[in-house]
Amino acid sequence: MQTQLAPEFKNTPEGQEAEAILRKCVHCGFCTATCPTYQLLGDELDGPRGRIYLIKQVLEGQEPTRKTQEHLDRCLTCRNCESTCPSGVQYGKLLDIGRHIVDDKVERPLGERAARWALRTGMTSKAFGAAVALGRIARPLLPGGLKDKLPKAPSAGRWPSREHERKVMMLAGCVQPAMLPNINAATARVLDAVGIQTLVTPAAKCCGAVQQHLSDPQGALEQARANIDAWWPWVAKKQIEAIISTASGCGVMVKDYGHLLRHDGEYAERAATISALARDLSELLPAMLPELEQRLQGRLQVPDAPLAYHPPCTLQHGQKLRGGVESSLRALGFDIRVSRVESHLCCGSAGTYSLLQPEISHQLRDRKINTLNEACSQETPPAAILSANIGCITHLQAGTEVPVRHWIEVIDDALQAAQPAR
Repeated sequence: MQTQLAPEFKNTPEGQEAEAILRKCVHCGFCTATCPTYQLLGDELDGPRGRIYLIKQVLEGQEPTRKTQEHLDRCLTCRNCESTCPSGVQYGKLLDIGRHIVDDKVERPLGERAARWALRTGMTSKAFGAAVALGRIARPLLPGGLKDKLPKAPSAGRWPSREHERKVMMLAGCVQPAMLPNINAATARVLDAVGIQTLVTPAAKCCGAVQQHLSDPQGALEQARANIDAWWPWVAKKQIEAIISTASGCGVMVKDYGHLLRHDGEYAERAATISALARDLSELLPAMLPELEQRLQGRLQVPDAPLAYHPPCTLQHGQKLRGGVESSLRALGFDIRVSRVESHLCCGSAGTYSLLQPEISHQLRDRKINTLNEACSQETPPAAILSANIGCITHLQAGTEVPVRHWIEVIDDALQAAQPAR
């Protein structure tokens, strides 16, 4: 796709990166076949190819409009199109650039500006936990969108205290400790069972994805630098073998630190090292299987009904990790089913998208729940729906009575059940 950058973008890092991405696009349209918003709305400008053209026009000097902004806003950033694209177009990076430029040129209505500011600052605030606790008390009075995001407060259980020679650093996340604390605790218990100690430093906060996808790239870089500083003492001394995330949305962001900070003379090398150490929790699972199988041998208590699994977009399209969770859980004896159709499609959560674009988000959620139910049977719903990202988990839970959990929690449950009675 030939591109002639306008003078204001020609010699900028953003412009040069965008041009390189645009020149890979051959306008084939394969991406529209797997784009959730195009499937729902049927508008070329609400598909990847149309949005690429909109961004190209802006980079070539055409003034964006409010409609340009709306079409870019309606993208889920699921990156399904990247999995489909035969030319390797890095659409997600292009969209972040385009959104930032358009938001600088097109002023949003006051209500939208306030909502986006509240999400950028509120979700990453130290007061987030207290706000969640108050929100749960006032839950019956909250608007539907916010009420959906506040599941009942679960117990996290104990955090293991044993020391192990093998150690990993966990990114706890900005919202997960307050909303679903058992995910991180269950992870620590499962890793402890196979001889790996989980470390967490409170100095590491949000991964930066919230800011990145709400057109605040500088805020995202500040978060990335703060996390690198928080982890570096352990990395420099080679005390940890990986930096793990139990939320695939955080994991894909940390893996991108090296790219995001490549022009930063102070942080570029350290950022690349951090990205190389970043692992989704599922990447550790294959090596853990023999030990887990031995511990669970003959004592595994699995539900009578099968379990449905939804692979998050940030795992299968962002991190390109497909099939690992399902095959590992099956190896442990769980009856795992995935959707016979549309397992590649987004559930509609997409970070803050479900709050900013609720109508599209809810349509995709209901469609996803139907396919997950059908993966088991119409008569018997799954005993639980499993996923690998807190956004997907809370979003799906708001649309079904079936429990929605992180996959590590069912392994943790099985380990607890396999413990000898005391």
